[in-house]
Amino acid sequence: MANNEKSEMTFLEHLEELRWHLVRSALVILAGAIVAFVFKYVVFDIIILGPSRDDFITNELLCRFGRWFNQLMVEMGREGGNPDILCLNSEPIKLQNVQMAGQFTAHIKISLIFGLVIGFPYIVFEIWRFVSPALYQNEKKYARAGILAVSLLFFTGVLFGYFLIAPLSVNFLINYKTSDIIVNQPHLMSYVSIVSSISLAGGVVFELPAIIFFLAKIGVVTPEFLKKYRRHAIIILLIVSAIITPPDIFSQILVCIPLLLLYEASILISKKITAKNKQQENADVPVQQ
Repeated sequence: MANNEKSEMTFLEHLEELRWHLVRSALVILAGAIVAFVFKYVVFDIIILGPSRDDFITNELLCRFGRWFNQLMVEMGREGGNPDILCLNSEPIKLQNVQMAGQFTAHIKISLIFGLVIGFPYIVFEIWRFVSPALYQNEKKYARAGILAVSLLFFTGVLFGYFLIAPLSVNFLINYKTSDIIVNQPHLMSYVSIVSSISLAGGVVFELPAIIFFLAKIGVVTPEFLKKYRRHAIIILLIVSAIITPPDIFSQILVCIPLLLLYEASILISKKITAKNKQQENADVPVQQ
């Protein structure tokens, strides 16, 4: 009865229901933002400014690897290079704020971004609640797994962008010079935008398997289509990697490799979904006697 009532809702009633889903999602984001706003020391000094310090876990591991590899070359009788070549952000960065409300604005912006990241699973849940009346009963049982998968992909992408791309980008951009006369003194909002946009971009890009799953489910994408245009996809992924990373080949390769793996995983997902769709279509065809 509930499903019938949902299907008989008018357009304005659907808009009203959508409005309440958006309101609840916004309240969750606001709650997460308030928590992040209160704990500004953890959010800024530890998390946001982390990639700019030499003791950041990624910077420290890369530095250790560079020194170990250089020592290995020396022990093998080969000429060693600069042992500190992979020591990123070895010098502390001093950010400047030139606007009266600059630090407060940055605090608000980062708090809202944290609220969005923390509340992402609930936002996905609200989206599912809105579209669930249009789903079949056998499709609804996969809702929990779908919400979990989408959330895990998003968090994995955010962590990938934060721990790998962000420190590489900060190191490249802060040390890039067109002239020795010019001194890099980045603004606070510029640094915040770089770290936050890279992390969020990673979360969005890692949703590729979920997007392919949805497109394959409605019959828009097939595994044959993905295999046929694999070369085109590689070029697109390289372009995406170049956009969200600093313009050096090392960073682009580091980002492109997991994206290619996600694309190959999407082909397998599409193949499995397409096979299930065909089985369901064959089951629905009446047997002629």
